[in-house]
Amino acid sequence: MNAMITSSVVQSTQKSLSFTRMLLLCGAIAGPLFLFTLLVQDYTRPGFDPRFDMLSLLSLGAWGWVQITNFVLVGVLNLLFAVGLWRGLHPGRAGTWGPILIGAYGLGLIVVGVFRTDPANGFPAGVLAATGPSWHGAIHALGALFVFVMLAAALVVFVRYFLAHKERGWASYCLVSAVLLLLCFFGSFMDATFTARLLRLGVFVGWMAASLIAIKLFNTLHQPEHMRN
Repeated sequence: MNAMITSSVVQSTQKSLSFTRMLLLCGAIAGPLFLFTLLVQDYTRPGFDPRFDMLSLLSLGAWGWVQITNFVLVGVLNLLFAVGLWRGLHPGRAGTWGPILIGAYGLGLIVVGVFRTDPANGFPAGVLAATGPSWHGAIHALGALFVFVMLAAALVVFVRYFLAHKERGWASYCLVSAVLLLLCFFGSFMDATFTARLLRLGVFVGWMAASLIAIKLFNTLHQPEHMRN
């Protein structure tokens, strides 16, 4: 009888762990998917120059739906990642604020996808730049700020998590990524010449950091010392 109960508990735990790892896999996919879709558009959208045009401008024009979908889909994937973090880590270290901040990051991506930026730098072709920000452009800008800050905060949470598990290399990586993410975002306002490039660098650093954390946890979640500690 006890053996049957034990077997049932083990099977239930394994199923729960498998589902949690599947949710973490969503986070692992999110960053590379976003960057790959962005890269394809960089060299296929007529009139778009990734050196000078901010990536949000890809949401405009006849093919704007591709980047809108990219924002929203990756946002949803990160929300699922947040659920996986909650299931795998809560109530242990990083098990509360990690999921909350990653979830906020994902929600912010959905917002910047739904509320499009305003035309700029002659893109899309034939569309005049607005004299001032539109209401949806303002929401988009605030959403972008929210995304970068929430993700940077999440990375700081994982600095503490990895330090607690004596993973100093990972802790250092998360800290450097958080600092670079914020420097790129706020530094982009200093010189318009480098705005697009700095934002892209920040996106690459931050989005990939989140995905690499997901991959790390996907591979270590079955280890007792990494669960709810």
